[in-house]
Amino acid sequence: MKTKRAPIIVVIAISSGLVVLLGYIVPVPLLQNLRTLVLGWGVTLLGITTLLGIANLVTVHYRKLVDPKTRSPFSLVVLVAFLVTLAFGIVLTPANAGYQRVVQDIQVPLETSLMAMLSITLAAGCLRLLRNRHDMFSIVFAMSTIVFLVIGSGALFFLKDIPLASGILTVIQDLPLAGARGILLGIALGSLMTGIRILIGSDKPYSG
Repeated sequence: MKTKRAPIIVVIAISSGLVVLLGYIVPVPLLQNLRTLVLGWGVTLLGITTLLGIANLVTVHYRKLVDPKTRSPFSLVVLVAFLVTLAFGIVLTPANAGYQRVVQDIQVPLETSLMAMLSITLAAGCLRLLRNRHDMFSIVFAMSTIVFLVIGSGALFFLKDIPLASGILTVIQDLPLAGARGILLGIALGSLMTGIRILIGSDKPYSG
């Protein structure tokens, strides 16, 4: 049964990808309408998948909470936070300014804590790299990490009043943007290659 269904799945996947791709390139109303229809189906399936993921998360933590062997207070916190957020989201709707402010006040500290943990992890990785390797690349990586951590912490704020030092700091602070753009370009090229491999049938991530 699986082998009989595989060619049909491949044809549907490649046809959907070609319809969406051609809908962006060829200015034909029929292709553009089909592209909109296929993308709408994709968004709907994505929403259903998200709901299934949330249901699975709630189920897992509920089982941990009721099982004496795996009972954890963190599971209770997750369930209570989920139910409270869901209730206020349904009553107030996500468009409510107060609801958005509360979510933002919770999300921003969490993201800040994650960034702080990332900085500590990066510094520890630099020390481990210098301990295991002593080549030029590891030294440059460690020194650049230390420099960006010091500048990002605001410890050199007094140099902003000096014209030459202020210009140098501005240039150094702009360097991570080049790296970020390089990462985005790499992600874009990787996504493009993955899409091409799926369109020609080389990769079949949907076959299970």
